[in-house]
Amino acid sequence: MDVLEQVNSRISELRTEIDHHSYLYHALDSPVISDSEYDALIRELRKLEELYPQFVVPDSPTQRVGAAPLEAFGIIAHPSPLLSLGNTFTDDDLTSWYNRTLKLVEGRHLSFVCEHKIDGLAVALTYKDGHLITGATRGDGYRGENITQNLRTIKSIPLHVVGDVPPRFEVRGEVYLPKAGFRKLNEERTAEGLPLFANPRNAAAGSVRQLDPRITAKRPLDIYVYGLGWADGKPMPDSHWETMQYLKSIGFRINPENRQAADIAEAKTYYHSWVEQRDRLPYEADGIVIKIDSLSVQQDLGVVGNEPRGAIAYKFPATQATTWLKEIAISVGRTGTLNPYAILEPVAVGGVTVRQAALHNEDDIRRKDIREGDRVYIQRAGEVIPEVIGPTPDSKTAPQRSPEFSLIEKLKEINMRSGDVSRIVCPVCKGTVLRNEGEAMYYCINARCPAQIQARLELFTSRGAMDIRGIGESMSALLLENRLVADVADLYSLKLEDLSRLERMGDKSASNIIDAIKNSKKRPLSRIITALGIRHVGTEIANILTSRFNSIDRLSSVTKEELMDIPGIGEKIADSIVAFFHQEENKSLIGKLKAADIFQEPDNSVLFETKPLYGQEFVITGTLQSFSRVVAQDKIKALGGTVKDDVTRRTRYLVVGQDPGSKLTKAQKLGVEVISEEQLLKILKTG
Repeated sequence: MDVLEQVNSRISELRTEIDHHSYLYHALDSPVISDSEYDALIRELRKLEELYPQFVVPDSPTQRVGAAPLEAFGIIAHPSPLLSLGNTFTDDDLTSWYNRTLKLVEGRHLSFVCEHKIDGLAVALTYKDGHLITGATRGDGYRGENITQNLRTIKSIPLHVVGDVPPRFEVRGEVYLPKAGFRKLNEERTAEGLPLFANPRNAAAGSVRQLDPRITAKRPLDIYVYGLGWADGKPMPDSHWETMQYLKSIGFRINPENRQAADIAEAKTYYHSWVEQRDRLPYEADGIVIKIDSLSVQQDLGVVGNEPRGAIAYKFPATQATTWLKEIAISVGRTGTLNPYAILEPVAVGGVTVRQAALHNEDDIRRKDIREGDRVYIQRAGEVIPEVIGPTPDSKTAPQRSPEFSLIEKLKEINMRSGDVSRIVCPVCKGTVLRNEGEAMYYCINARCPAQIQARLELFTSRGAMDIRGIGESMSALLLENRLVADVADLYSLKLEDLSRLERMGDKSASNIIDAIKNSKKRPLSRIITALGIRHVGTEIANILTSRFNSIDRLSSVTKEELMDIPGIGEKIADSIVAFFHQEENKSLIGKLKAADIFQEPDNSVLFETKPLYGQEFVITGTLQSFSRVVAQDKIKALGGTVKDDVTRRTRYLVVGQDPGSKLTKAQKLGVEVISEEQLLKILKTG
């Protein structure tokens, strides 16, 4: 086979594979590969067709906009095609697109509008005399499914618009399912024994394409309008930004995060700012759409293939992929929990090669129906911790699939490898394993288990706790292996010569660690409480405890009743704190830490209960303009208040920002006082 035959064969293979995945994604809403893997296939095919244009055919995936519509719905022809955008993945690629565009517009200055590329379902809404008459999916770009009745159930889609509107016009938007709604929907499907949606995009698509609109109406769908398709009988602005403001003025929901960019440099800055903070968005977004603001320039530029030249999608780095789950293994946490985790065929996710991922607990594994040997979706939660989302649909129907996961059976398997099959024991220390009634986790009850001690060392020395640089996972293991420490307090007895004799430990490194240990004695009480690793006590609870109890002695003698009087601390947390300080081993540890002089003098500053917002519970909804929601929460907490996610009868204030959600309706029903951002600022200032 010569080179041209090989190229043509590969192009045919790619077309077949892409068509298959496009059908699964667009028509059946059941993808088996990630978006990044699909994009890679498209890029390879596009590159080959550019190099060998003689093999381009009209029905190639690169020449189509999307998948064919389902015939179960009526078909609507789009007067103006809903084209798909070209993608770019690096600053250099974006610069190349910009330079090519500049040549085509003969040096005219270009300004841009930047918008989030929300991962939902594109729809076209047609209005006549201000009334919604049809709503359709993108379909293949030229014909879409008639889902008018389903779209009418989405409250953020206006059924009637008023004002100076064209006799007939079409707006285009993205129907999506917010992250919170997606989680709730999957929880409900779990309770009903139904298969889970793989991601919010699938959930949104599945919701609006129900044959029964009553099902759609029960799901918390939303929409952001991102453009005007066409308009008859009335002149429209030539600027995309001004058009969007006009659409907002007549009642359409426009994303408040949209921004103008005076040049391509500002567009890049906008993109990179969202790469860093995309996880705080209430919806899934996979990139930034960069559009030339001048609509006449967009029209002059026209279309290449099926992609408009006047806009580009700058995709975020991939954070989800698929790979093979080789084995479910067991680790032991600092509180003795036996934690299942996935050993994976290495896969690149968001620029990082992932070999292991979290699986939470046995109940969660069974709920998600994850089994060894499956091909699974992997996601970097919060861009940091990889986790297994679930198996791909084809894995769930595989004929030779592994049996359902059982932690007890896995422990038997692990112990069998070591020759011990007499009882179910911890895989590390061979200690007794128990599962408390009503809890999801199994525990090794041996507090001297080396794995638990190492995990406690790692937490104690971490940046958010005592911040002892130089002692991480490997050094903690080395200190335990050489019996230099038996608990976290022993760190303060280490000498320079102890560390210097360790393998690959130089004098300078050893000296730096000793200095870091000494400096850690200056940490405030809240950091020490965090470092102790009390179950259910993280940074926020540690700060609350420090504000109320200004010494370790006072905290050690606290009662459950005293703790439960504090806003933000419930029965489970109170029980955990009391139990920790009543255990003899922990009493001994506190004594050793006192002897090491890590506890500073009691803080005699203003105590928690005397702060101006003590006992007042806040909930925030919508986007704040003066500062971010995180900053607002910090300011409220600094004055003794608490901030919750949900409105209840205990809520004192609901703070309403721009585009508030359903919390506003709930607050009004419960009689909760609703305040504006300006009123919150006054409260914070007077407090």
